[in-house]
Amino acid sequence: MKKIAVLGSTGSIGKQALEVISTHQDVFAAEVLTANCNADLLIEQAIKFQPNAVVIADENQYEKVNQALYPHDIKVFAGEKSIEQIVEMNSIDLVLAALVGFSGLKSTYNAIVHKKTVALANKETLVAGGEIIMKAAEENNVKIIPVDSEHSAIFQCLAGEKLNRIETITVTASGGPFFGKNRQQLQNTTPEQALNHPKWTMGNKVTIDSATLMNKGLEMIEAKWLFDVASSQIEVRVHPQSIIHSLVHFEDGSVKAQMSLPDMRIPIQYALSYPYRLPANYKRLSVTDYADLTFFTPDTELFRCLPLAYYAIERGGNIPCCMNAANEIAVDSFLQKKLPFLQIAEVIEQTIEQISYIAKPSIEDLMQTNTEARRIATELVTHVK
Repeated sequence: MKKIAVLGSTGSIGKQALEVISTHQDVFAAEVLTANCNADLLIEQAIKFQPNAVVIADENQYEKVNQALYPHDIKVFAGEKSIEQIVEMNSIDLVLAALVGFSGLKSTYNAIVHKKTVALANKETLVAGGEIIMKAAEENNVKIIPVDSEHSAIFQCLAGEKLNRIETITVTASGGPFFGKNRQQLQNTTPEQALNHPKWTMGNKVTIDSATLMNKGLEMIEAKWLFDVASSQIEVRVHPQSIIHSLVHFEDGSVKAQMSLPDMRIPIQYALSYPYRLPANYKRLSVTDYADLTFFTPDTELFRCLPLAYYAIERGGNIPCCMNAANEIAVDSFLQKKLPFLQIAEVIEQTIEQISYIAKPSIEDLMQTNTEARRIATELVTHVK
């Protein structure tokens, strides 16, 4: 029985992970569940899965959760610090890091330091602190198993290829809801339009990142750290069918690709069960249904978040952390209708220009960079007309 801590159990990835756990109750158990502020769903999940403990980040909701779960003998903790600390429990075998945004960095780092296998669904952790995280994983002999469909695909393609050099990696993008659109068509884009993703069902933040192509920028940076390649070896291609999730090109001319229907439960289950594959009743891919698989070069002049991500990782230091923080503020501002869609990249770029550069940041430096970048980006949003 593999005991799993689901960090972010009320989010999109967390809920689907619990579906996987529920399907394979003979193999998996939910040992810990955490949520940000969705107390009602956390309570519902805890009663169903009977974890050892839960954490609600919103301390104002501690009493509500505690009272509801007291009869079930489930330990209840509150606060972001508790999420960071809960991963230290001896009974936890694997930590599913599914928190949204920069908030996942410290808990993931602490899980690694305490030698827990990590199934990583929080790409911002590696975007902001990739060098620190990967060094800690190496020092503690900890396996990081990617959950994102693109990185899971690369991970699967590299099985048995440890001794063979990667030439390039192709990360695929659905293109989001605005593939093929021009600048004029995106001038008055609403959050509702941007959230209407044609292929995937995800949380609001990830869905907007998909619409701006920032999601691919973040995934490029994550792939750089996970697979120890240069950013110049990673290309992004728009693949509207979302059937091939990534490709790995080897120096002999061979190319491996991983294919499946767009269903996040497949990479989630693979990450939880690795190195084994468990049976699943998910809908199967029939290649005859997809006679045409097409690929396009992204429009980086219109979708400027993608080249900004390449610039950030090439500059290195605390710049990717700054970019990530500015993006979180810009996306939130767009969702609140305080910032036009096409101004998201501008806020990010100007925040990067204003931040103090740190070549070799510590965790504390990254925390300060995150705070400062968010302050700068918030101020920039207020001046957008």
